Amino acid sequence: MRKRRRKIESLIFKSLMILSALIIAGSLLMILWTITSKGFHSLTWDLVSKIPEGGFYIGKGGGILNAIIGSLYITIGSTALGLLISIPVVLYINVYAKRNAWLSNITRLSADVLFGIPSIVYGAFGFAIMVYFGLKASLFAGIITVTLLIIPILVRAMDEVISLVPNELSDATYSLGATRWETSKILLKQSVPGILTAILLSFGRAIGDAATVLFTAGYTDSIPTSLNQPTATLPLSIFFQLSSPIEEVQNRAYGAALILTIIVLILSLSAKYFSKRFSKHKI
Repeated sequence: MRKRRRKIESLIFKSLMILSALIIAGSLLMILWTITSKGFHSLTWDLVSKIPEGGFYIGKGGGILNAIIGSLYITIGSTALGLLISIPVVLYINVYAKRNAWLSNITRLSADVLFGIPSIVYGAFGFAIMVYFGLKASLFAGIITVTLLIIPILVRAMDEVISLVPNELSDATYSLGATRWETSKILLKQSVPGILTAILLSFGRAIGDAATVLFTAGYTDSIPTSLNQPTATLPLSIFFQLSSPIEEVQNRAYGAALILTIIVLILSLSAKYFSKRFSKHKI
């Protein structure tokens, strides 16, 4: 009787797992089909190689090159700045601080709380800071705000990866006379695949988020040449084009969404490739 009940439970949970996997895969396929079917015919060379011309949002010529470059500017800048802040934090709580120290616990708790805060709150916070210091919407403000958004992702993801490295490795390095800094470098080397995954998560969150840059980065039809100029982003470009009542402009929005999806797909495949390449790192 008990054996039969175990088989039934196993069958139920296996069915639920298969159903969940099918729902996830089906949702992805539906999203890809929607943006591909509606946006593929609008995906022209002009769309990706030109900036908007006069009347672009009412169906006239031009493209979204300004939004593509603006998104890359903000995403690359915020990811690089986030890494400069996150790596020292993660190394401190895992190497320099004592195990279960109160500061380490508070840091992890703070990162968990910040991780769950909606992105619009970060956008409102960034806008409030801009108003306080008399700043205008710009590429610099967008990078700073998006950096605040992705720091919790980087910290928690890298913290989990480094914490999975066996403690015996650290003990062995200390027994050989290594300093904490030398031990930190070894831990980072062993955690390269996980760190790449953390960078991918933060990059994908940064390039696809609209709320944080809505009030901080502004929007422009030109490509910024300095940090003090406003910049366009793909999510806002998609939003503005979908808001148009003209079907041709709406189809361009789906084309822009397809471009954004392709960028994220390339990043995912690249991260997977480099993760496999560095997964057999040797000390």
